[in-house]
Amino acid sequence: MPLGISECLLGNEVRYDGTGARSSFPHAILSGLYNYQGICPEVGIGMPVPRPPIRLVARASDSETRQVRAVGVADSSLDYTDALVEFARETAPGLKGLAGYVLMKSSPSCGMERVKVYREQADGTIGMPKREGRGIFAEGLVSALPNLPLEESGRLNDEVLRENFVTRTFAYAHWQALLEVGLTARRLVEFHSRYKYLLMAHSVPAYQEAGRLLSNLKTDLEGIAAQYISLLMRGLSRPASRGGHANVLAHLQGYLKRVLDGPSRQELATLIAAYRRGEQPLLAPLAVLKHHLNRNPDTYVLYQTYLEPHPPSAALRRRL
Repeated sequence: MPLGISECLLGNEVRYDGTGARSSFPHAILSGLYNYQGICPEVGIGMPVPRPPIRLVARASDSETRQVRAVGVADSSLDYTDALVEFARETAPGLKGLAGYVLMKSSPSCGMERVKVYREQADGTIGMPKREGRGIFAEGLVSALPNLPLEESGRLNDEVLRENFVTRTFAYAHWQALLEVGLTARRLVEFHSRYKYLLMAHSVPAYQEAGRLLSNLKTDLEGIAAQYISLLMRGLSRPASRGGHANVLAHLQGYLKRVLDGPSRQELATLIAAYRRGEQPLLAPLAVLKHHLNRNPDTYVLYQTYLEPHPPSAALRRRL
C-alpha cells in the first residue's frame, strides 16, 4: 500500500545538516507492507541541503494572542511559515490515495506533536521552549486530510502504537477501495459489519455511535458516510486495551456456544480471562478461537476484520 513518509526517514540525506534519519524508523519490521512515498517539505519549498536550521516561534501580537511561525534559528527574519502552509495545501490533493503517513518526530515542519515552540518576549528576545507544538506541514496535512492515519517515527518503536497505526492504515485503504467501486447504502453497511468488532475493541462508545449513525441511510448517504469514516478512524486511533480485546473475544466466542462442548468452551473462556489479566498474549485465545472457527465455520464471524486486521506475516500482534 502507498504510505507517505518524511523523506529523511528513508535515509535520504535531506535534513538541514545534510544527513538522513533512517535509523529512527523501524523499516525492517514493516518491510513488505508499504510502498513509501518520501516527501521533504523543507526541500519542497526550495530550501537547500544543507541549510540553516529553523524552529517554531510563538510571536506575541498586540492582542496578546500568539501565532506560531517557522523561522530561522540564526536569523528570525527568515520566515518559512507561509511557504510550508502553501506546500501542504498544494501537496495534499495528491496524497488522497495514501493509506497513512509517517512523520519525523520533533521537526518544525513535520513533527506530529510535542514539537518545541519558543516564546518571543515583549522585548523581542526568545525565551525557553515548551513542547506544545506541531510542525507547519504536519498541521496542513491534518487540516486537509483529517482521516488520514498519521504517526511519528519514534512512536513506531512502541509495539502497541505500531500495531495500532498499521491497523488504521489497512482500514483506511479498505475504505478508499470501497469509495473507488462506488458508495451505496448496502456497501456501507457491509463495511461496518466487517469492522464493528474491531471498532468495539478500540472504543465501545464509537462502536455504539456508529450503530446509531447507520440506522437510517435513506437521507444523506454521502454525509453519513463522511461522518462514519471520521468516527471509525477516530475510534481506531485509540489503541485497544486488554479489556477491549477480551470483550470482543467473549462476544465472538458466543457465536460458537452451540457447537462447542463444555471443555472447549471452558478452555477458551479461561484463555480469554488469562489474557485480560495479562497472563497470556492476545494470540493465545485468538489462535484457539480461529481453530474452532476452522472446524465450525461461522460466516459472520469469519467475515470480521478483527480476526486479521493486517497480514499475519507481519506478526504485529505477537506481543499484545
